[in-house]
Amino acid sequence: MIEAVGLTKRYGAKTAVYNLSFQVRPGVVTGFLGPNGSGKSTTMRMILGLDQPTAGHVTIGGHPFRQLPNAPRQVGALLDAKAVHGGRSARNHLLSLAQLAGIPAQRVDEVLGVVGLQDVARRRSNGFSLGMGQRLGIAAALLGDPQVLLFDEPVNGLDPEGILWVRNLMKKLASEGRTVFVSSHLMSEMALTADHLIVIGRGQLLADMSVTDFISANSADFARVRTPGTEPGQREKLTAALMEAGGQVMSEPDGALRVTGLPLPRISDLAHDADVRLWELSPHQASLEEAYMRLTQGAVDYRSTDDKLAHLQPPVQHPGQPGYGMPPQPPVVQDVPQQGWYAPPPPGQNPYTSPQQQPQPSDTPKDAR
Repeated sequence: MIEAVGLTKRYGAKTAVYNLSFQVRPGVVTGFLGPNGSGKSTTMRMILGLDQPTAGHVTIGGHPFRQLPNAPRQVGALLDAKAVHGGRSARNHLLSLAQLAGIPAQRVDEVLGVVGLQDVARRRSNGFSLGMGQRLGIAAALLGDPQVLLFDEPVNGLDPEGILWVRNLMKKLASEGRTVFVSSHLMSEMALTADHLIVIGRGQLLADMSVTDFISANSADFARVRTPGTEPGQREKLTAALMEAGGQVMSEPDGALRVTGLPLPRISDLAHDADVRLWELSPHQASLEEAYMRLTQGAVDYRSTDDKLAHLQPPVQHPGQPGYGMPPQPPVVQDVPQQGWYAPPPPGQNPYTSPQQQPQPSDTPKDAR
């Protein structure tokens, strides 16, 4: 088990990690999420003894990494797949690591087979593709058959077959009772791989819970409703009926409506009473990506902006959008934000307030949550 208590790391005036406390338990895949610059890599480096904490401590199996006897046999890690001498072959790279840790040479050939590099084992690593380099890094992490494994972006550069292989490998390692800690920006992959999540933002803990609980706590389910695109009057009539009944309605780019606050049978009844035909009425459960975006929107340091030359392009209308084939008319409902969260906010928040207008978390460090 990995345990961090009050972990803090400062680089001069910058605080990369502040008062971070969590546990990574064996038997499950724990995902480590956070925006760029949130302190994920710094935290992993402190776990592995590569960086010294300014305050607090982190242990593996109750001991700091530097005090573990023959650490490569107990902890395996992939932080940087490029940390390889390019002039060495894949086999010689692993063989040198094995000799330093007292691992039999037979194990080198075993892990090369596990990651699928046995056919290129004698090729110099500087000729490897990004995906092949990732496989070699995973092989190095598995070399000592450790009980604790840390992976930073392990599927970076892999093809779909490789991504599926890594996903199944993580689950298999966890099912054997090992501690598996995985950092990734691919929310769709984390949703399929991780059982538990630790989410940080600007160096502070934002969430420590199961994937199911995380999505439930940080999202709002909604119904997707579509009326005939050739009859814009039907869309407006339905919008008025839904809002009058207490529903919250937002417009999607393709002309569909996102409705919260009303169950699907009620939406169907309202459409029937208003004599509105529906082309679509479907439930939508929030994804991990949507829940993650909602939670971390105030902790993003690097946010892109609109292209200043975009106004030079004529606007494109699609069938089903208000005003398609007709003179422009004022919008009836607010558009779904294209940045920040994707699902409407839960009850109690204004669905028509932009992310920039919502209260933002303070930059002042607080106690760990």
